[in-house]
Amino acid sequence: MGVIGESKQVKLFCGIIFSNEEIKCNSFEKLEKKFGKIDLISDTIPFDFSKYYNSEMGDNLKRFWISFEKLASAADLAEIKVFTNFIENSFVIYNYNKRKINIDPGYITPANVILATTKDYSHRIYLKKGIYGEVTTIYQKNSYIKLPWSYPDYLSPIAVRFFLKTRAVLINKLRRK
Repeated sequence: MGVIGESKQVKLFCGIIFSNEEIKCNSFEKLEKKFGKIDLISDTIPFDFSKYYNSEMGDNLKRFWISFEKLASAADLAEIKVFTNFIENSFVIYNYNKRKINIDPGYITPANVILATTKDYSHRIYLKKGIYGEVTTIYQKNSYIKLPWSYPDYLSPIAVRFFLKTRAVLINKLRRK
């Protein structure tokens, strides 16, 4: 029989889609106030993997990822997603009910990348507070591999470099504990 243990320490990250630099900077302030200093920022790439957000957020969307210096508890992912939704809503244009930024939190373990979402689907598990968790990609053979539901932007070269670097930071922090 397995022994029940404490929640794992993980490397919190956010995948961000935006078009407005000012809103991006303002969101950084809110995220750092809640989660601590941002330690890694990926390069920014055009978000041309899908048109899913265009009707709500407009054209010329950009995508990047950030992570935070302080490790987080995997058990807190649902509350983190609720908070990032609150940040998104603080930038909504209410007359039109349209977001200006999309902030998707997740975490990295040595084995995988986990994303939080409000949308249920066959490969997602319910966490709490209307939030689901998804194994988006797994680490295998020194990189991240595609799963049937992996988002293409999460396997882009920029994303993979970011996740590999973030994973290395996590492993170094865990070894020092």
